[in-house]
Amino acid sequence: LLSSVLFFFVLMGGPAGYVSARFCKLIKEPNQFKTTLLTAVLFPGVCFVVFFYVNMVAWAKNSSSAVPFGTLIVLVLLWFGISLPLIFFGAYLGFKRDTMAVPVATSAIPRQIPPQVWYLSPLTSCIVGGLLPFGAVFVEMFFILSSMWQHRFYYMFGFLGLVFFILLVTCAEITIVLCYLHLCAEDYRWWWRSMFTSGFTAVYMFGYGAYHYFARTHPAAQFDGLSASIYFGYMLILCYAVFVLCGFVGFSCCFTFIRKIYGSIKID
Repeated sequence: LLSSVLFFFVLMGGPAGYVSARFCKLIKEPNQFKTTLLTAVLFPGVCFVVFFYVNMVAWAKNSSSAVPFGTLIVLVLLWFGISLPLIFFGAYLGFKRDTMAVPVATSAIPRQIPPQVWYLSPLTSCIVGGLLPFGAVFVEMFFILSSMWQHRFYYMFGFLGLVFFILLVTCAEITIVLCYLHLCAEDYRWWWRSMFTSGFTAVYMFGYGAYHYFARTHPAAQFDGLSASIYFGYMLILCYAVFVLCGFVGFSCCFTFIRKIYGSIKID
């Protein structure tokens, strides 16, 4: 399963570079190389640093769970030898395309935003926006964590696919609703807010993972540094991936929604 995830992640470098290039042209970012390079190193770089730290702790403890140094070299070669060129190739194709059309022109002068009510603040939007998607998956998350860390069998992959679909739909719906409320309140700063609103689901997942560690996996009072490093390190990588996934779903759905509603405006 892990080998399949790495294989498909490496192959998705092309679409990642293509999408980043299209949005780079849309927002008129002058430094195209920086955009492509961040696409190539930001997400896998953070994951590799956390994974390398966990592996260093396992090496220091002489644990059998430590990944051999040769495997780390193979991962680096996959990253820089296959994923990185695919991202730059996808970015090249994206920059060759025309800029995405928007229905209305954006003013160069920022419009003054009126005072917002408390429930439309960025923090409140993130808390509410992440709670509903997490509520759709937290039951299934218990079985996944139990199968990963308590050596229990997991065989409900069909139901897992359904829950994953519900997660994506919930992220899209709650982000669009909150984005519409902000636009009605004359707050046009939706770009990063749409990503953090649905991406906040990962914060709830990490908190539930911490509860599962202390209440289920290691209920004893004795604290084991090695097991805690492995558990929370891998949970951090998993939740970081969920944050990027849910954040992109929320942002892309808000982008499509805003293009649709502003494209429907009849200007005389």
